[in-house]
Amino acid sequence: MTRCYSLILMALFAAVLVLFAGSLLVGPAAIGLGDSLAALFRGEGEMVTLVMREVRLPRAILGVLVGVALGLSGAAMQGLLRNPLAEPGLIGTSASAALGAVLALQTGLAAAFALALPLAALLGALISVLLILALAGPRGAIQTLILAGIGISALASALTSLVLNLSPNPFAASEIMFWMMGSLADRSMLHVGLAAPFILGGMLMMTRAWRGLDALTLGEDAAASMGVDLMRLRLWVVFATAAMVGAATAVAGAIGFVGLVVPHLLRRAVGASPARLLPASALGGAAVVLAADIVVRVIAPDRDLKLGVLTALVGSPFFLHLILRRRKDIA
Repeated sequence: MTRCYSLILMALFAAVLVLFAGSLLVGPAAIGLGDSLAALFRGEGEMVTLVMREVRLPRAILGVLVGVALGLSGAAMQGLLRNPLAEPGLIGTSASAALGAVLALQTGLAAAFALALPLAALLGALISVLLILALAGPRGAIQTLILAGIGISALASALTSLVLNLSPNPFAASEIMFWMMGSLADRSMLHVGLAAPFILGGMLMMTRAWRGLDALTLGEDAAASMGVDLMRLRLWVVFATAAMVGAATAVAGAIGFVGLVVPHLLRRAVGASPARLLPASALGGAAVVLAADIVVRVIAPDRDLKLGVLTALVGSPFFLHLILRRRKDIA
């Protein structure tokens, strides 16, 4: 089993590498393989170098970071709640981050300052976490945390709709709608530098939660008897998820269903143990986001098909399938 698991991780890592290379080579600019590599590594050709280093490379790096954040967070939330239908947005971070970004767009801060939008989104994510912890209390049960997250998410979504409804500028409203669809287009290394510390920090936090999540599969009482501090585990996972999902939403907008679908696709192959599922989901999430981003560039290069739209179109039927399967299992 250990060898099979290692082979699966190697295959996922190889898939990420291949898709990362594909993301660098696919785009509306018809650039040959040799010219692309020469521009990327040696800086040959001013315009080609600009395309490779300032357009395609940040997009590919963000694809990996966002995919890792969503896949890892989804597996962690499912392990924490012991519910296969849980997903990262359940704690309200993505909706609150989206609200922060929408306010930056509506007030004009995003036009005045290049990083105002992602910074406002990160601020929204931070405020949501603080509100959730305040509502749930220092020793709040996981059900209380989730209810608080659902409430914050509903409030943030309602405020976002209110901003759109009252927006006097139709162009700003249109820009908000397009941003909320999710995309990796037109991102720069500044966005990479902004998101990477939060996502990498969240990944490090998650590595300290694997043992606790593994023990939690036996039940809360059994985990507590094994020496797991359940309160610390909950806070650790919530903070790590908020950091990763908030950063991903800040730079890429709303990209749904990756955190729900990827753990399910890998659970049968690697097992339900979080210590095994979390690393696999991180790699699987990166592969899925990179692949989806390549697809949107290939099937509609002139229409700017949004990444979040594609993931929703693919993920929604899968989600409905999960609901129907669980209903049959209960029956």
